[in-house]
Amino acid sequence: MADPKGFLNTDRELPVRRPVDIRLQDWREVYLEFGADRLEKQAGRCMDCGIPFCHNGCPLGNLIPEWNDLVWRGDWQLASERLHATNNFPEFTGRLCPAPCETACVLGINADPVTIKQVEVSIIDKAWEQNWVTPQPPERLSGKTVAVIGSGPAGLAAAQQLARAGHTVVVYERADRIGGLLRYGIPEFKMEKSHLDRRLAQLVAEGVKFRAGVDVGTDITGEDLRRRYDAVVLAIGATKWRDMPIPGRELRGVYQAMEVLPLANRVQEGDLTLSPLDVSGKNVVIIGGGDTGADCLGTVHRQGAALVTQLEILPVPPTARPGTEPWPTYPMTYRTTSAHEEGGERIFAVSTEAFVDDGSGNLAALRIVDVEPHDGGFRPVAGSTRELPAEVALLALGFTGPEPGSVVGQLGLDLDEHGLVKRYRDYRTEVDGVYVCGDAGRGQSLIVWAIAEGRAAAASVDKYLTGATNLPAPILATARPLVV
Repeated sequence: MADPKGFLNTDRELPVRRPVDIRLQDWREVYLEFGADRLEKQAGRCMDCGIPFCHNGCPLGNLIPEWNDLVWRGDWQLASERLHATNNFPEFTGRLCPAPCETACVLGINADPVTIKQVEVSIIDKAWEQNWVTPQPPERLSGKTVAVIGSGPAGLAAAQQLARAGHTVVVYERADRIGGLLRYGIPEFKMEKSHLDRRLAQLVAEGVKFRAGVDVGTDITGEDLRRRYDAVVLAIGATKWRDMPIPGRELRGVYQAMEVLPLANRVQEGDLTLSPLDVSGKNVVIIGGGDTGADCLGTVHRQGAALVTQLEILPVPPTARPGTEPWPTYPMTYRTTSAHEEGGERIFAVSTEAFVDDGSGNLAALRIVDVEPHDGGFRPVAGSTRELPAEVALLALGFTGPEPGSVVGQLGLDLDEHGLVKRYRDYRTEVDGVYVCGDAGRGQSLIVWAIAEGRAAAASVDKYLTGATNLPAPILATARPLVV
């Protein structure tokens, strides 16, 4: 283990966020640098448990105690190697993952857990600074070809693994740039796109070919893919957003989160000088209290919204782990992100009944009502109906599955009762040579699950193409839901 008394002598410490009034003036990441000496002390809090439950908390099976020990000893380069042994893109997960590994940390039973996520991102940032991250092209090509549809974390992980196995991999992306939600869904203040671009350059050097601006199903058909390639990996995500079919939904000013976030990112890419849906000076209501809602919150703050309110139908979560969600499960507790720290009001246990017209087709207010749990759902509280003034409402209600009319139908794939692509435990579908990984088959989930499924699917595809595989696959990443 690292420091035998580290967890006793060192308190948990995280980087400080830049002052709110300063960071709202730009779109850069919010955290200040965290010195290597302080980080090594944090890594020294790891106890190298006999049964490291952090492994079980991480879908990737990251070798957390190993690289904690190496960081504590100052061997950052070897720590980077151990980190990359299970994770293709630790600079993504170290910034975007909610860290289920930390809630599974044994130290977290009765104390503050190890700062696993911060150690992870510090390792990879140092690795890039020291030029330890280099392309790993295959020694020889297999002669087999694979098409990967979708360039989010699942598709990129599958593509990199298959390219390193010697297969010729082509990644198709319908957007004009590669990256999927990493590019146009995640705001710059959560992950600057330079991290994505740097990793994409590595994939190109390893032989991965990218085809942006190609809408598979329209520009190229599923039949074309099966004819051109030996295998097809579907990593199209679950981008069918959940809507809110209530009176006034058609009003101008009511938008889906994913109509707003990509435009804000395009401003940062230099495509636009100002977003067409910029909310400067407006009263904004965000419906949905998850990660996407927080992304919207930070975005509208930077655009200069006058007043921001975030609504959540669930009651206020507890501040401490509830007894119904014992360690090492991931508890639903009250969390404050950097965006929440920047302002706005959060209202819990409330439902929106209608969007109110100003008389000319524009949004003027939301009619909301307090709710209480009832028979597994919610019922309105009598006498609590009121109006909340707003010129803009953003729907951040999550996603239900792949979009209808996509390449799924052209490939002859079926959807299950949840609207997800049916697949077996090894990620294959009922169509020979076609595999599905990530949110398209799993449903909306975490970035660590996307990368884990991409790696696992790549191992299955490699075995299908060659009869055997040396590619590692995360133990936890067996596909679900399962086709029986």
